[in-house]
Amino acid sequence: MWIIKLGGSLLGKPELAQWLEIIVQQCDGKVVIVPGGGILADAVREVQKLSNVGDAVAHQMALLAMDQYGMMLAGLNPALVTASSELEIAERGWQHRGIVWLPSKMVLADETIPKNWQVTSDSLAAWLATKLGAEQLILVKSKRLVKSKQLNVDANPAQMTIQAIYDEVLIDEAFTEFCESSYQTWLVHKSDFYLFEHGFSLRALAHHAVEVVG
Repeated sequence: MWIIKLGGSLLGKPELAQWLEIIVQQCDGKVVIVPGGGILADAVREVQKLSNVGDAVAHQMALLAMDQYGMMLAGLNPALVTASSELEIAERGWQHRGIVWLPSKMVLADETIPKNWQVTSDSLAAWLATKLGAEQLILVKSKRLVKSKQLNVDANPAQMTIQAIYDEVLIDEAFTEFCESSYQTWLVHKSDFYLFEHGFSLRALAHHAVEVVG
């Protein structure tokens, strides 16, 4: 199983449709899309400021924003299907479908997940990867990585530490707590959908993506 997080920053960009089509064509039921929140989550932040509701309520609203973004993604490509539970994900996989995860049901059922803004869709993608026993987690970003002194050049020029990526403002504060070594985590640019036009291959990731290491 591969988990691919498509963030809100892709909304309105031509690359988003390309990612969805590649996933539909090549996933064979083995890819789950994690939606971001985008402008829908931003609206929740604004509502929280105006209403002064607590973080727990805002957390629930933000999860529903991710659900809405996920429903939108499925609406953009009719070959995609949504799933809100492990059973539904498994069933959609058996059907060889491209799957969009609607997170609110599963996340709200787990009391161990902090109910604050430190946990965003990146951390929840890592949480889902652990939950499903995924092999690969891919975070699709609109921002190009800026090589810094924290780039792990001695080990592998295509690796960056979680701290270095956090410093680039590419992941949320809680990601370290959710990311596991049981799967590999990668960052790719929004324009890198072409890497998978012949299938989801670890070789393509190893040659072109940036691996996130602890």
